[in-house]
Amino acid sequence: MPRILLVEDDPDNISLMTRLLAHHGHSISVAEHVAAAWDKALAEQPDLILMDLELPAGPDSQPDPHAGLEATRRLKSDPRTSGIPVIALTAHTMAQHRERIAEAGCDDLQEKPIFPFQHLLDKISRHAGAA
Repeated sequence: MPRILLVEDDPDNISLMTRLLAHHGHSISVAEHVAAAWDKALAEQPDLILMDLELPAGPDSQPDPHAGLEATRRLKSDPRTSGIPVIALTAHTMAQHRERIAEAGCDDLQEKPIFPFQHLLDKISRHAGAA
């Protein structure tokens, strides 16, 4: 099963996502801010990243609505992490949001709340299989 890096700062979302993904056999690592996401992506080389878009830059900062997109741009511009598929997790799925998500280099997006969960599992299988 794919090794997944979940980049999410909400404790309830972390708990739910890690339980559901683990239940389906995935190995999950969690980063709660952009700095940790970068470090873990480099060190762990996950098969796929689930990236919340509104994240703090570091452990003591406030969430920024553009931090997840900036983190994705950085990951996609570095040869060490550019091949890792990134699925954006967001409640913002209007056309202009989808364009910004694609321009940042995200390979796909999953609308929040995630229901049915099988949709996300299908996207993980599709993109992690391409990695």
